[in-house]
Amino acid sequence: MSRPPTFAPPPGSRALPLHTSRGVFAALEARPRRAEPRGTALLLPGYTGSKEDFIAMLVPLAGAGYRVVSVDGRGQYESEGPDSEEAYTQGELARDVHAQAAACGTPVHLVGHSLGGQIARAAALLDAAPFASLTLMSSGPAEVSPAQQQKIALLTQALGFMTMAEVWESMKALDPPEDADLDGAALRARWLRHSPAQLVATGRQLTGEPDRVAELAALGLATHVVSGSTDDTWPVPLIDGMAERLGAYRTVVGGAGHSPNTDRPEETAKALAGFWDALSDRAGQ
Repeated sequence: MSRPPTFAPPPGSRALPLHTSRGVFAALEARPRRAEPRGTALLLPGYTGSKEDFIAMLVPLAGAGYRVVSVDGRGQYESEGPDSEEAYTQGELARDVHAQAAACGTPVHLVGHSLGGQIARAAALLDAAPFASLTLMSSGPAEVSPAQQQKIALLTQALGFMTMAEVWESMKALDPPEDADLDGAALRARWLRHSPAQLVATGRQLTGEPDRVAELAALGLATHVVSGSTDDTWPVPLIDGMAERLGAYRTVVGGAGHSPNTDRPEETAKALAGFWDALSDRAGQ
């Protein structure tokens, strides 16, 4: 589970409802202070995550000249969602991304962390026209590692007969001692507001996602692959191979694990802005 440093929007950013053709999504936004944005970025969080997973990157990205919008997907934290698992198919979530992009004003630089990366990929494959670029952050070519598949299977089973509060307490009991002080009231509150149907449906996607790298490469969309130097969800060599197959720009954030956006937000923001800057400079030539 990603652990954002805070749930309060930092100075220079704000919380807002993002009104779209497919409903209202909770969002955080930051804008450059003294100039027109060089572009807009739309950030999608991962499994069990939320828009706050990017909170420490918002102001640095705005400082680099970009308008940034991070969103809770349907059924995630502060975005409402139905109780039916059918509402959370990957196709439905990809269509939500298109609606979010339209509400932000296309084209947008699309960024997806982990599960968010696979949803972002699906959105690009549905129609790449709304996207100036695609960044896959700690998101692999297909299903998650066997160890993560086992964890998701246990969570899915638990959600079938336990309340969200009971599941939270069970997960806390399994945390290593060094993590005991990291999960405060805000993390618990976020967990309790997730839709169980969303978690079950997207967990199924993570454990059964096919390899669609060749399809994505065929689009010719400018792509950036970012990961930490270690990753327990997709092995880093697997992410390296995906980047090579895509012909993508590759960034490894030293000292970061599966969530470079929370582990090393300044370095990760610098890498994203550098990629977008290079695309703008190339387009202006």
